[in-house]
Amino acid sequence: MELTNRLEGSTSPYLLQHAENPVAWQPWDDEALALAVELDRPLLISIGYASCHWCHVMAHESFEDPAVAELTNRSFVPIKIDREERPDLDSLYMAATQAATGHGGWPMTVFATPDGRPFYAGTYFPPADRGGLPGFPRVLAALEDAWRTQRTSVEDQADELAKAVQSEARLADRLAADLPPGDLDLGDHLERLVAALGERYDTVDGGFSPAPKFPRPSFALACLIHARRSDDRTSLAMAMDTLRAMACGGLYDHLVGGFARYSVDGRWLVPHFEKMLTDQALLVPAYLAAYQLTGDESCRQVVAETLDWVLEHLSLPNGGLAASVDADAAGVEGSHGVFRPSEVAAALEGVPGALDVDAACALYGVTADGTFEHGASVIARRRGPLARNAAEEATRLALLAARLDRPQPSVDDKVLTEWNAMMATALAEAAGVLGDERWAQASRRIVELLDGSQRDADGRLLRSSRAGTTTGLAMLADHAWLILAMTRLFELDGDGRWLVRGKEIADDMIALFHDGPVATARAPEQGAGFFTTGSDAPPTLARAKEVLDGALPSSTAVTIVALARLSRLTGDADLEAVAGRTLALTANLLSEHPMAVPDLVLAIGEVAAGIEVVTPGPPDALSAAAWSTFSPFALRVHGTAPETPLLEGRSVGLAYVCTSGTCRLPVGDAGSVVAEIDDAVRR
Repeated sequence: MELTNRLEGSTSPYLLQHAENPVAWQPWDDEALALAVELDRPLLISIGYASCHWCHVMAHESFEDPAVAELTNRSFVPIKIDREERPDLDSLYMAATQAATGHGGWPMTVFATPDGRPFYAGTYFPPADRGGLPGFPRVLAALEDAWRTQRTSVEDQADELAKAVQSEARLADRLAADLPPGDLDLGDHLERLVAALGERYDTVDGGFSPAPKFPRPSFALACLIHARRSDDRTSLAMAMDTLRAMACGGLYDHLVGGFARYSVDGRWLVPHFEKMLTDQALLVPAYLAAYQLTGDESCRQVVAETLDWVLEHLSLPNGGLAASVDADAAGVEGSHGVFRPSEVAAALEGVPGALDVDAACALYGVTADGTFEHGASVIARRRGPLARNAAEEATRLALLAARLDRPQPSVDDKVLTEWNAMMATALAEAAGVLGDERWAQASRRIVELLDGSQRDADGRLLRSSRAGTTTGLAMLADHAWLILAMTRLFELDGDGRWLVRGKEIADDMIALFHDGPVATARAPEQGAGFFTTGSDAPPTLARAKEVLDGALPSSTAVTIVALARLSRLTGDADLEAVAGRTLALTANLLSEHPMAVPDLVLAIGEVAAGIEVVTPGPPDALSAAAWSTFSPFALRVHGTAPETPLLEGRSVGLAYVCTSGTCRLPVGDAGSVVAEIDDAVRR
């Protein structure tokens, strides 16, 4: 039977990149899986994403090769998966890849039985044997032969890998503890996490790992929170030195704002040039907290430039935000963003008020030898303040104009519910602290879009959309981040509709994703946490529970935070019980492996160390004071909304600071608000 490529109608830009391949790619759907069973062929599952450089490389080298396509189409049912649309499948097959090879990454290349059990896995394969890796055609031929002549061995291997995947998917159940939430002390777990980070800290260049270096915002936040609670100078230095190093290096885009995915070297100098919406959404709160705590103007500048870049370059006509910007432009990684001295000279020629060429090259680290490939240099700054004088600003604008004249990287313009809600959360928090109404409006616009058109006809929240077409059932993280964004918006504008909708989404989330009986205030020890996929989702190899943090916070951690904040705002004791029970089940992980679950460590603060700062009535100097100071795990509530009990019986013109259900005497001036918060944070 001759297969044909079925990706043409996909909503995913990644899948559409492969719609013209001679490989007869299928989307992951019932038709493709039934075809594999009918033909008795193994699946070739290729997983990646639109801005992935090495995904492009393997596509050009292998998937566009007619000879590779002939072998693939003859012997396999090839399936393409966008990891951002289907993180559930990505995590399952990543577990198989890591179990089989000891490492993972993208592109991910997995061979599986027709029912989806993996039996061979890897990441990038070159077109011919190279660097210790077998060539992709040789892999295809060997597995084609094994399927025909060694079927029993293949099935046995598939059974073993499937068991490993299923065990990994239910790690949370195997490690679950029944520790009451009250026994999870934030101070103890934060100390343990920060101590572990200190052992891995790079004292020269900042960060908590060797190259390649990934920004881990939760690590920096943990250090900042520890410093805020204890005045510990070491944890403060680890956070601030890391944040400053990232912001001065090539990881940060000094011409237009925003961060690349990671640094390939240990100095934060050479980035992997793709820019993801998620990195901006997670790094903004870390820099915002650093600014609140230290007053460092460079941190404030990074927040403002990053958010402005997001809104200018990722905004879509429907009000949503695109997922990412590619690492490549015109097929060459980073070609749009690097400069040679001659290119700096050409860009500055005739520009009034700009630096001379030598000064501009010195400012941005452009050298004759180059810091990147082919004598080009990554734009970076020396360690120090990022503020620009008039000549430096004119220079930046001239270099940016020259950059924009080059071929530009493509944009993955799908709207992911989780990622957009994540950014809406960051926008709302930044708007509260820095007072930029544009960010507040953008946050509202995004949340209204997600809660409106990102649903099916029955009202079920969906994962992704593109050009008006929605696809895929939303998962746990999609719901949790949307709830979290609504709690931030309620803090910002006091509109009770956010609490009403947040509670309705929370009820849906618990009904779809919770495992077992649901905890209540009367029976707080019920249930076994949350699955990442809903009870209405098509079955896969395993129904997982995500507890370990990776590039993103685990869906379990985000769910705990969202429910804890919503329960405190609404007074719903049952939601508090669900959050507390879910957190208690992770106690063993929290105690033994804090670096694997930093966002769960921080979730303890929302459950057990929350602060409420209530300033009834319209925004005033008291509410501004509440936003001005770094107050981890605080809710800032103003207005008159009857949907929250926190405003009941409270007088306009006074501020009320409460911790663990106990309120201090009200105060009436901004200085006293800050002093009360400072004392509450340190307790």
